[in-house]
Amino acid sequence: MDHILVAENVTKTYGDYTALSNISLQIPTNCIYGLLGPNGAGKTSFIRIINQITHQDSGDIFLNGEPLAPKHIASIGYLPEERGLYKSMKVGEQALYLAQLKGLSKSEAKKRLLYWFDRLNIGDWWDKKIQELSKGMAQKIQFIVTVLHEPKLLIFDEPFSGFDPINANIIKDEILQLKENGTSIIFSTHRMESVEELCEHIALIHKSEKILDGKLSDIKKAYKSNIFDVGLYVEKDAAAMMRSLKDKFNILSSVVDADENQLNFKVQLSSYQTGDILTELSKGANINRFEETIPSANDIFIQTVNNKDNGQ
Repeated sequence: MDHILVAENVTKTYGDYTALSNISLQIPTNCIYGLLGPNGAGKTSFIRIINQITHQDSGDIFLNGEPLAPKHIASIGYLPEERGLYKSMKVGEQALYLAQLKGLSKSEAKKRLLYWFDRLNIGDWWDKKIQELSKGMAQKIQFIVTVLHEPKLLIFDEPFSGFDPINANIIKDEILQLKENGTSIIFSTHRMESVEELCEHIALIHKSEKILDGKLSDIKKAYKSNIFDVGLYVEKDAAAMMRSLKDKFNILSSVVDADENQLNFKVQLSSYQTGDILTELSKGANINRFEETIPSANDIFIQTVNNKDNGQ
């Protein structure tokens, strides 16, 4: 597998405080990579090093197989969580200025800006001042400026902050399209639902250390705990069947609707019990639902951080 960015044993300290401790990551080319962690974990320090705003104390970072160097800034687009637009400047004037800082000629910058303004339905904002825009509107401008020079690597830090659900969905679709067009993306967020929707690979950093990384689908499989969600229509006595099941299996929770003869429960099974419980259920019930519970990214995040904090 090709990697757009590789970090090897990266450490960063600020005085006595360790922001990153021996971090190693491999970020695949043309994927959306979730960089996750609680506040203060070290994510922003890592992003600032990639953008060469600051430098690691030790360790190496490679972009497309080359040691990270000032020339690579032109290949990176960065949308920080804290926005940095000049409030008194007009939107079009500022966007042109920032695009030229990224190496575009004025004519090419204007051509691309007009395309993006039309694409995001903001063509009439050109002569507005930033201070006239809402937070979400200003966020759209900064998103455009971030992607305008068509960088190979995009870094989004909480890109949906300030957006209503409709505009958040628009930006989500644009991020997916950028990935389809060949861009590699580092995506840092606390919104686990966005991780589920967008990220193929993730890394979890906590207290300056990497504690989890890999393909999200593989991580979810590894965190399965053989819990099943079951729904039944019971032919006779739902309560009696529930009592019988509790004697034989590890029932975690249950809801019995005696009037409708409905039974819903969660059960944790050992590897050899799946056939046993299906046999038991078929004796006096119609099975409406029998689904293995796959942990969410949020479940995995909380469990892994708590385990780390508890020394597990």
